[in-house]
Amino acid sequence: MNGLLTAADSLLLVVDIQERLAPAVEAGDAATARTVLLLEAARVLQVPVVVSEQYPAGLGPSVASVRERVAEADRYPKVTFSCVGDAAIRARLLAAGRRQVVAVGMETHVCVLQSAFGLAALGLAPYIVEDAVASRRASDRAAGLARMRAAGIGIVSAEMVVFEWLERAGSAQFKELSRLVK
Repeated sequence: MNGLLTAADSLLLVVDIQERLAPAVEAGDAATARTVLLLEAARVLQVPVVVSEQYPAGLGPSVASVRERVAEADRYPKVTFSCVGDAAIRARLLAAGRRQVVAVGMETHVCVLQSAFGLAALGLAPYIVEDAVASRRASDRAAGLARMRAAGIGIVSAEMVVFEWLERAGSAQFKELSRLVK
């Protein structure tokens, strides 16, 4: 994982931030807030977004703050833990033509981790946003991040993503997003 992220080559993957899961996850509110920041950055900078929903009949849809920021067509139900294991999501990820996949969501050590390994196996470059992923237990989150880091998967922060996507100060986009970062 070398080099900076670019808006032109990135896609934002939001993994399973759902109504019945998020409240059970440690620091889920903080991870969701950072995800919302990235969704706003993706909107401003025209970065495509894909949202997965693990077994929505049981875990509910994505939380409202995610749902209201993405088109219905960008939300995909799944039963596989890895997003790449779902044919529709995999096809959408590949069709986007973006090499860098910035991933956020729940749970770090299960669906996020398995998706990251699947993305790498497809030849894409996964970047996991450390402050926008969460698990029910802090130890599971830490173990998931450590395993991904050891495998060479990029670990970044939400602010790193925003400012790498922006590339420079002084634009209207910078002014809009810098207000959100503060």
